Amino acid sequence: MPEDVAAEALQPRDDLLLEHEVAPGVFELATDEGVLQGPMTRYRREVQVGPVVGDRVRVRQSVDFVLAIPWFGFLFVPAFRAWLRRIGSPGEKRPWYLAPVRLDQRASSTLTALCLLDLVNGYVTGILSQTITFAAHQYHASAGAQGVALGVVRADAVIMVVLMALADRQGRRKVLLVSSALGCVATAAGALAPSIAWLAASQVVSRGFAQTSVFLAIVVAAEEVPPEARAFAVSILTATIALGTGVCTLLLGVAGAGAGGWRYLYLLSIAGLVLLVPVSRNLSESRRFAAPHTEATMEGHGGRLWLLAIAAFGLQVFVGPTGQFRNSFLRQNRGFSAERISLFTIATGIPGGIGLVAGGRLADLWGRRKVGAFALVVSAGSAVGTFLSSGWPMWVWATVSLAVGAAAVPTLGVYGPELFPTSLRGRANGILSVAGRLGTVLGVVGVGFLAERMGGFGGPLALSAVAPLAVAVLVVWKFPETAHQSLEALNPEDRPEQTSG
Repeated sequence: MPEDVAAEALQPRDDLLLEHEVAPGVFELATDEGVLQGPMTRYRREVQVGPVVGDRVRVRQSVDFVLAIPWFGFLFVPAFRAWLRRIGSPGEKRPWYLAPVRLDQRASSTLTALCLLDLVNGYVTGILSQTITFAAHQYHASAGAQGVALGVVRADAVIMVVLMALADRQGRRKVLLVSSALGCVATAAGALAPSIAWLAASQVVSRGFAQTSVFLAIVVAAEEVPPEARAFAVSILTATIALGTGVCTLLLGVAGAGAGGWRYLYLLSIAGLVLLVPVSRNLSESRRFAAPHTEATMEGHGGRLWLLAIAAFGLQVFVGPTGQFRNSFLRQNRGFSAERISLFTIATGIPGGIGLVAGGRLADLWGRRKVGAFALVVSAGSAVGTFLSSGWPMWVWATVSLAVGAAAVPTLGVYGPELFPTSLRGRANGILSVAGRLGTVLGVVGVGFLAERMGGFGGPLALSAVAPLAVAVLVVWKFPETAHQSLEALNPEDRPEQTSG
């Protein structure tokens, strides 16, 4: 290779990781306060440069590394290996599926632990929407009764508010692990429900615990990763939740196999307890919570709280009934079987995973407001097309709606942790969850009763798409831009000089 390029191989890397030279041609990860500056637990690069022949020189480079990504690391090894074998890569653009900035060892392992936690949470929080149509069939419950049941379970917000406030006092880690475990147990108890009312009651408890874990995981991720990667982290967590719900979707054939087949899916949630064991070993307390921080009050934060609460309410007026009644729409209005519902959900939802990751990355690079508003408008319009069409156009519209709409989730979801100080972050996000639940209650109850009067779910679901269009206007008009700003810059109470004073 050219001599100038070969010379770059002898320079410490500063891209996905930060190297320091420990011997001539030998590089290891630099550290900052004892934390390795790269997503690895072990790293060593050795470079041997041969003699110059003309204007060319032979370079031999070997890289040995172990990713700080427990359990899922093998999925990322090929991408990292391809990146690390490059010579002179500092300054090059990172792959779109990796964080836009460097994550250190601790941030990488913490984010991975939160993902495994959310894999369990995704299954628990998604099971009711996936199985309600089959449970209602066994209970002989009407569409209106389904809507009421789906609305009642939003009382889980009461549990969430209490637990999120507790996390501001007792710490994130303890509340995360206990909530996830109790969510699994309460979900399994739903298999014994003798009526749709009892099923809804069990779901209030299980979802209260599991949703606490979901929201708290986002808070911890925001407190651990660099400012330029917060939306990306939220996108990864959301994608993992969708994967957990996807596991339930894959098993829908069991729900449709017999009158009580759906009960087995609830019993399976108890397996999530097994996955919580390795999480507890790899999840540390949030650095920002562990560090000294001021005990702030809600005074002075009301404007931000109301702004985000209105947006959360409006979004869930649409997202709630769309997620809860989609299977009923496909089953009752389009004649889909359980297996075909599963195929439709997977086929149209896979691009959503790409949209999630891409949306989080773009929000970190380009800013939250423009990405969020665009995603909301396109998603709402495509959703209308989905519910008012049939055949292959319905599949296309659904794919577009889910793929683009997914980009709005991390883009807007990161505002909750960003706009409140450490001592209020859990409590404020608990309150925002209540606003979202109220929006969902209005959406699912309204769509459920309208479906009975309009002869199907398509029209009412299409009408609910007005809500995200209104939120898009609010985002452009009132939302602040938080990309690239530290949490301390957004919340002066958390600045070290404020804390020490």
